[in-house]
Amino acid sequence: MTSSSRRTAEPGDGDVGAGDDDTGRAADAVVQALDGAMVVVTAAAGGERDGCLVGFHSQCSIHPRQYAVWLSKANRTYEVAARADHVAVHLLARHQRDLAALFGAETGDEVDKFVACAWEEGPGGAPLLADAAGHVVLRRLALLDVGGDHACLVGEPVAARPPGAPRPATLRLGDVADLEAGHPADDPPRAP
Repeated sequence: MTSSSRRTAEPGDGDVGAGDDDTGRAADAVVQALDGAMVVVTAAAGGERDGCLVGFHSQCSIHPRQYAVWLSKANRTYEVAARADHVAVHLLARHQRDLAALFGAETGDEVDKFVACAWEEGPGGAPLLADAAGHVVLRRLALLDVGGDHACLVGEPVAARPPGAPRPATLRLGDVADLEAGHPADDPPRAP
């Protein structure tokens, strides 16, 4: 995770969340120390399918159950997911770095990632990765774009396959920090 050169935001200037370089580096260090779980999000719509490695995701409501994933707007998966009724969020075990690399370091603009892995169609057409440690399929409720380089997709679970016992060690940010993204975050945003 790299920090670009930033200036300190002045109140009302529209540069929300910007800070000086020291603040940006410190914030990056906190995020890296959290070492969040990495997941693969897949979607299909209009005869297209894609998927990407995602580090920004979280349960966002208990009653009703809702889950959120943040998708890079530079990524083809964002385009597909914005048109999809359902997406699948796949849990990866620590030993599944190859699956993470397929969905994190390749771009659907150049490669059909699904040719290189076992998958099947799930609820609402969401592609389900056969080798993932577990998954949850979400029916899309909202796609929120507040102007950053990622948009937030919120969904409700309609199907799930939990990880088996014993629960595997989860693939973390630190396990894939050296992967070069198929689309850097500063690529131009795609239309939803």
